[in-house]
Amino acid sequence: MSNFSDGDQPRRRGWKIGALVAAGVLVIGGGAVGALTAPSWANFGDEPAAAPSSSASSSEEPEAAESEAPEAEEFTFGITPTDGAVEVNPATLPEIRAEQATIEDVSLAPADGGEPVAGTFSEDGSSWKADGPLVFGTEYAFEFMLVDTAGGEHRQQQTFTTVQPENEANAWMYPAPGSTVGTGQTIEITFSEPVINKDAVEKAITITSTSGQQGAFYWLNDTEVRYRAQEYWEPHSTITVDVQLFGVDLGNGMIGNFNDTWSFKTHNDRLAVVDNATKQMQVFIDGKLERTFPVTLGTEEWPSFFGLYTVMEQYERTKFTAESIGLKPGDPAYYEPTEVNYASRISNGGAFVHEALPAAQSILGVANVSHGCVGMSPEGAKYFYDMFGPGDMLEIRNTDTGPVQVWDGFGDWNLPWSEWTSQQA
Repeated sequence: MSNFSDGDQPRRRGWKIGALVAAGVLVIGGGAVGALTAPSWANFGDEPAAAPSSSASSSEEPEAAESEAPEAEEFTFGITPTDGAVEVNPATLPEIRAEQATIEDVSLAPADGGEPVAGTFSEDGSSWKADGPLVFGTEYAFEFMLVDTAGGEHRQQQTFTTVQPENEANAWMYPAPGSTVGTGQTIEITFSEPVINKDAVEKAITITSTSGQQGAFYWLNDTEVRYRAQEYWEPHSTITVDVQLFGVDLGNGMIGNFNDTWSFKTHNDRLAVVDNATKQMQVFIDGKLERTFPVTLGTEEWPSFFGLYTVMEQYERTKFTAESIGLKPGDPAYYEPTEVNYASRISNGGAFVHEALPAAQSILGVANVSHGCVGMSPEGAKYFYDMFGPGDMLEIRNTDTGPVQVWDGFGDWNLPWSEWTSQQA
């Protein structure tokens, strides 16, 4: 019994999810082969099928033996993936379907050995489908037997290979799953490969919150997408990110390689408001003013951008270098590498809330001398370091430059909701 497929061999590039190969046999009388008929899902080539072998031995005359032999009804069957197919999406669930025949003894397993793939038969035995996904970069051996209506057995064998590992695409989320963050923390998902089919990826990611807040995606570029609600997350809520990317075509032949569910929580509401007009920081906890501290901000040459910032990361002690903000030795604003205490990053561009250097302590609340940072007293910087963390919000008011951009850290809240939601995937 021979199996045949579409006339052309599968191609390395441009594979299609769920491509069918079908092989069919029409059995007439004692085994003569006639014209094939196929259901709408079967896909036949022009090549004729070979007749199944048959033999009979009887003391009766040949004519009598032939007249008593049971006649098998014509049958057809279809298989996916195709025989010899390559770059098969591992999310494709292999399947066999037959008409006027039953399916038995199905075996689907890695060709070089390994755990077989479990599957389920239909009640009438006319179909079989794998229960779970396949593995990337694996050749599979697919074997089964078809039993026609006269009891004739027709065994089939074929192979196919799934997408190679270099075509896998991974993704990860910030904030870290299981973490507790401030109410202003937007969700950032980063992909290992560029995403062309953005709409398909968005549909594969479902984000819910115990507060019932709904949000929207915003793509920074082809590998980074953000998600936030119209307002800050409600305090003490849980946000769940259900990622079903396995088998999703990201474009350019790249396929998502996992499904997972991530979640994180928010703590109470924390906001620090820095006003350049007064050079003071006011700290609000759950909407109540708790502390006020004098500060220094950026100079006219190195201004602090106004707008909403999200705390990104923190260092109890770290080193600032002029080179990190584009200065070189000999530049008027150049400074030697400097150790600072209680530094909380608020932008990718190098803005921090930190303890001001000793020389700047005397002018806190009076003048601006920083390179765009918020300088504080030792007490104030430590208080901010201890009380605030990733996802907590800081707002700078009444400077002449800004606002801080979406890509400069998490300046997401400076983008109006109408603009955030108007981006086309």
